[in-house]
Amino acid sequence: MKNILVINSSISGSNGNSNKLVQFLLAQLSGAQVTEIDLNAQPLPHLEMSEIGAWMTPAAERSSEQQALAARSDELIAKIEAADAIVFGVPMYNFALPSQLKALLDRLARAGVTFKYTETGPVGLLKDKPVIFALARGGIYANTPADSQVPFLKTFFNFIGLTQLHFVYAEGLNMGPEAAEKGLGAAQQQLSELAKQLFI
Repeated sequence: MKNILVINSSISGSNGNSNKLVQFLLAQLSGAQVTEIDLNAQPLPHLEMSEIGAWMTPAAERSSEQQALAARSDELIAKIEAADAIVFGVPMYNFALPSQLKALLDRLARAGVTFKYTETGPVGLLKDKPVIFALARGGIYANTPADSQVPFLKTFFNFIGLTQLHFVYAEGLNMGPEAAEKGLGAAQQQLSELAKQLFI
């Protein structure tokens, strides 16, 4: 049985196109055990120095407040480590990631936990596994300078040791019914192929 971690970040919740793409993929994975993080229903606060300070304080010396702050990151990293695969639903807001998702990613980059620096450069410490990104965009951005999402996501996840990255694009969703149908259809076809390739 595959243990799949799903992380949705659409502020539209279940009505978001990225969420719908994730559900389309999951519907094809019979027998999978799914753990879901919904950043719309339970958003994380932006990262502050007090939380970083909690990470840098030895566990035995943390105050109760620091223990609670460190637990946010520790629990997220534990879920990432326990998963056999990770699926992200990622809309594009103003040419960038949702801030809710950035707040989660900020808690995955932990020196000595998910990466370390060496004489030859940084090394990711997480065990590699497939990561699928279902990207929903109103316009057409793939492989253009306006796509800030994919280069950032590649850099970030490679940095912490995850290199099996799969990007599925649903684009043109706000460019009329025909464009939206075409964009969603192309993404669904890609997701079906990934389901067979990675999980069946």
